[in-house]
Amino acid sequence: MDVFSVLVLLLSCRIQAVGAQMKLSPETLTVVRGEEARFTCSAPNTQWTVMVWLLNGTAVLTISREIGVLPSINPNVTAEKSSGRDSWVFVLKNTERQNQGQVTCDLQGIDRKTANLFVQEKGSVKVVGDDRLAFKGQSILFECQAAGWYPQPALQWHVNDKKVSQAEYNISSQESGKSLFTVTSNLSVTAAKSSHVVCLASVSALPIPLKSSVHLTVVAEVVQEEDDCTIPLAVTASLSAVLLLLLLCVCTVLWYRQRRQAKPGPQDSIWFNQSVSGRGPVAEATGGKVNLGYSSEGLTGPGRRVLQQPVSAP
Repeated sequence: MDVFSVLVLLLSCRIQAVGAQMKLSPETLTVVRGEEARFTCSAPNTQWTVMVWLLNGTAVLTISREIGVLPSINPNVTAEKSSGRDSWVFVLKNTERQNQGQVTCDLQGIDRKTANLFVQEKGSVKVVGDDRLAFKGQSILFECQAAGWYPQPALQWHVNDKKVSQAEYNISSQESGKSLFTVTSNLSVTAAKSSHVVCLASVSALPIPLKSSVHLTVVAEVVQEEDDCTIPLAVTASLSAVLLLLLLCVCTVLWYRQRRQAKPGPQDSIWFNQSVSGRGPVAEATGGKVNLGYSSEGLTGPGRRVLQQPVSAP
């Protein structure tokens, strides 16, 4: 074996030893757009001089072992000294979709390691429409829209904090020109009792899903504990209103009849007036004493004879 081959072998062994000591973590990182992305590069027991960070093959930050972080034209990147002399944290402060790709730590002339960065988009989620009102047994359709997500979000329905089986609702998705997804789902719920209906959307980088909710109110129910029979109050209220209206009509009819019976008719008024006018002269002639037994066979007038009872003396 010649000298050149020996040197190559020794150099290869040295590089492998350094490579085994150099670490870049995490190997894969997923964040939501706008969040920080942090990678740690450590190379203990190595005599590196310059550490260069590359984003998708482009150098964005340089660190000198002696001086530290050198000025960068990219204000969105920086580095922090980690525990230990030979460990640095690369910080991408405000991640964008175009940052997705490879992040590389390059120890100049020694070795390099590469990790993967994924940037996701957090969109919005909305249950279409307002709170609902339904009768028991009625089928109600709910629609949920999750718009502006990347990648396609996972969508779920919960009713009264219980997860709905995916077999009970459908999901359709559409991709826009900016590689953003809109997911639509429809859920049919049979109104059994008042419920809280929630739609949740999430991607892997979100610690807590986004959610939107509406309230389903079933028409007030009366529950009979003995036979567990439920009667809608709407029916009871309707019957009560009809009975009240009928009672009001009966009272009105009875009041009207009573008033008509108490009021004297026109014929009664005529006879009463004639009686008073006929008794006037007699009362004057007799000094106010009138024979109550008086009777007449007819009205006075030409050709008619009026029979009168004698007036008793005082």
